[in-house]
Parts: sequence; C-alpha cells; structure tokens
Amino acid sequence: MLDNPRHDASIDESSLRYEGWRIVAVCFLLATFGWGLGFYGQSVYVAELQRAHGWSASLISSATTFFYLFGALLVVFVGEAVNKYGPRLGLIVGTLAMSAAAVAIGAVREPWQLYLANAVLAFGWAGTSLAMITNTISLWFDHKRGMAISLALNGASFGGIVGVPLLVTLIGHVGFASAMFIVAGAMLVLLVPVILIVVGRPPDLHGRRAATKAKPQSSAQIRSQALRDVGFLTVTIAFALVLFAQVGFIVHLISFLDPVIGRERAAVAVAVLTAMAVIGRVLFSLVIDRLNQRLASALSFLSQAVALLVVINLHNDYVLIAACALFGFSVGNLITLPSLIVQQEFDSASFGVLISLNTAINQVTYAFGPGVVGFLRDFSGGYELPFYLCIALEVAAAALIMVRGSGHAKTT
Repeated sequence: MLDNPRHDASIDESSLRYEGWRIVAVCFLLATFGWGLGFYGQSVYVAELQRAHGWSASLISSATTFFYLFGALLVVFVGEAVNKYGPRLGLIVGTLAMSAAAVAIGAVREPWQLYLANAVLAFGWAGTSLAMITNTISLWFDHKRGMAISLALNGASFGGIVGVPLLVTLIGHVGFASAMFIVAGAMLVLLVPVILIVVGRPPDLHGRRAATKAKPQSSAQIRSQALRDVGFLTVTIAFALVLFAQVGFIVHLISFLDPVIGRERAAVAVAVLTAMAVIGRVLFSLVIDRLNQRLASALSFLSQAVALLVVINLHNDYVLIAACALFGFSVGNLITLPSLIVQQEFDSASFGVLISLNTAINQVTYAFGPGVVGFLRDFSGGYELPFYLCIALEVAAAALIMVRGSGHAKTT
C-alpha cells in the first residue's frame, strides 16, 4: 500500500488551489501522449509501415490487435501497481515505456520487430491511459472525481485532434523514424520533470489506511468476488458491448461516408464527432458527480443507437453530420462513467483493482470491434448489417446497465 498518506480533514476539492488539479493537468498531458501514440497513432503507423516496407494491411493490423490484447492483460494489474508503488513511479514507468515504444516503432525493419515494438507499446499504454489516469486521480479526488477524470481525459481527444496531425507533419519533414525519435524525446522532456515535481504523496481521503485494514483482501480475491457480483458484471458487460460498437463504428466511419457524401464531407463529419466528444465531456463534467450515473449511461447508449439509425437510413449531408455530432456527444463520457459507477457502488479500497479489471475487459472486447464490423460488411456487401448489430448492442447495453444487483460492497 501507499506509505504514509497525508490526512487532511479540510480538503476542498472544489478549490482551484487544491493540489489535485495540478495532478489533473499532469494526467491531461499524459493522456495527450498516451492516446496520440498508443491509440490514434496506430492509423499513422499502418500507413507509414505499408509505404516503407510494402507489408500487407492484415499483417500490420494483426500486430495492432496483439497490442490491444496484450495491453489489456497488463491493464488488469495497474490498480495494484499504483497501490503498491505509488502514482509517481507508475507515471514515470508508463512515460518511459511509451517513449521506448515510439523509438522502437520508428526503428522497425522486420515484421517480428513490429510485434516486439507493440509489446513495449502495450506497457506504455497500460501506464499512460485510462486505468493509470483513473487510478491516479482517484487518490486525490472523491466528490469531484467525475469532473477531474473528465477534464484529464480531454487530453485523449487533444492527442487525436492536435497530436496526430503534428506527427504527420513532422513525418513529412524529417521522415518516419526521425519523427518518432523526436516525439519520444519530447515526451520525456515534458513529462518526466513535471511528474517528479508535481506528483507527490496523495492525501488520505476517508482514511484509506483504515478502510484497507478493514478489508484485508488480496487483489485476486477482489477480482474473483467482482466477477460473481451482478452489479459489477452489468457495468462491465454493458460498457464492453457499447465500446465494441463505438470503436467499430468510428474506425469504419470514413469508409461508410466516403461513397455517400464524399471524402471531404466525411472528414468534416469525423472532425465534428471528435469535437463533440470534447464538448460533451466538458459539459458533462459540470454535472456528472450529481447524476444517476447508470441512468446517464443508459441514455448515452440510446442516443448513440438513435444516431446510428439516422446514419443508416438518411443520407442527407447535413443530417449525417448532425447524427455524427449526436453520436460524438457521448463518446468521451463512456470512458469516464464506469469508474464513477464503480466508485459509487463498491468499497474504496477495491477501486483500483476493480476499475483496472473493468478497463481490461472492455479493451479485450473493443479490440475485435473493427474486425467484426469489417467482416460483416464484406459478408453482407454493405454497412447496414454491422451497424444494425451495433444498434442492437447499444440497446441491450442500455437495458443491462439499469440492472444494479442487490449485493454491493460499498462501505465508505
């Protein structure tokens, strides 16, 4: 466990002077690089490696799938790693691993090296993405946790909106390998000193040590218990289904829209979707801690189902862009809500292990989303079948998330 956490009964999480908001800023920066290199960067790597080596898309994509699956295995243990070694060391290790992965991907010359680079990238992803950020912020926030996580995760969108275009521009000027080396160096120079200076010992929210002593369970026991708990299973399965549909839809969105409204307006639709994800996350952060979070989740799922229904059936340019905006409004919140539900319904001493398990299961599931959507598209000759499947998953998830169960472990 964390050593000697500071207890401060006068903590005011709403104050701008509270040190937790500096942690949010660090996590925003971490998310910018984490998603820019680990998530959105994958599309850049596929294009550049195909161009440089002539490798097939299936070979490169299989390495990406390996990255997601291996990363999910590592994410399971993020909570207990933060709990045992502290957030500062966890953030430093994640930063070092992501930087090393960027260098390795830039230096790839053979297919086996791509798999090795993606293995290192999986370590970096585990240490710079959702599980690490959520676990870190949970050590500084309780009442304002939803707002804090939402604001920090805007770095994920920033990594896609700004980071990837900058990476592409840099590649155009200095080449792929040199660009990846420069980005790795920038990550080290920007993040390591900031983490060392800003991230100290977290406060003792609600007497964390006392809560831990009262619940002397191992991580394996917590995971085993959670996988038999109706409340945890409904949250995890519901979000896994939705993220499967969401990632599958977004990856294939330009391919679907291109023949319908043209490449230029398809790109506008994707940009609108991404921008609405940021707007939705910011607006939601203002009220998220006061909402019924299961109900908010269900309504978010249904709004995406409605958007998909419009996309399939109405092919007017402006209507399609508006539907993408509706879909995007809830995209960012769907990676924030699971942690808030887990916080609300389960014991605080189990939070890190549970949210890491939830994140890992979700990641394993959505890793197959693009592949299944693509297979069904090829099988049926169009996107109607896979997108209707996505609608069915969204509606099923909306019903499932409202099943709370009767036995919850919340004691604090």
